[in-house]
Amino acid sequence: MPTDLPNLLTLSRVAAIPLLVLLVLLRLPWADLAACAVFSAAAITDYFDGRIARRRKAVSDFGRMLDPIADKLLVGAALMLLAGAARLSDAALLPAIVILLREILVSGLREYLAELRVGLPVTRLAKWKTGFQMAALGTLLAGDSGASAIGLSILPVSAIGEGLLWTAALLTLVTGWDYLRAGLRHAGASDDSRRGRTAPPE
Repeated sequence: MPTDLPNLLTLSRVAAIPLLVLLVLLRLPWADLAACAVFSAAAITDYFDGRIARRRKAVSDFGRMLDPIADKLLVGAALMLLAGAARLSDAALLPAIVILLREILVSGLREYLAELRVGLPVTRLAKWKTGFQMAALGTLLAGDSGASAIGLSILPVSAIGEGLLWTAALLTLVTGWDYLRAGLRHAGASDDSRRGRTAPPE
């Protein structure tokens, strides 16, 4: 049910997006720090919603549908906000584009494979990618201005965030290629099966 705790946690990631947008657009040090906190709290729910659902044996079709959607909405919003607010250097735009395109690719693969009744399981490396990605985006949302709000202006927070973003992008390329190969393999098997069923008798 949508009102189960795991699903409410998933929905909270979607609900956090308008607040995240507002805080970033304020362009104030305290707001940047608050945007980091809101994003981090939302990202953490991605770990707990699945864990709680499995522990309570409350895994639902609604949750399985909404969870990846909520993740992609949150990540996509954060990337667009950072780019739109000129919080990314020109060099950091490349990993941001790679991450965004990978999310679209995997969404398309999952939709296609769902028609074949084939699942696309999340790999351990993909979980590491998600961890680096969320850490990078949270750090970049805080930025140097957010660090100055708590007296840590000496730390190169934006540079650290961009380093994490590059790491996430490299992992994104590896996991995206793994998912693409799996999708192509299943698509090829489906085509072969279809040709076998429709081949005329000898």
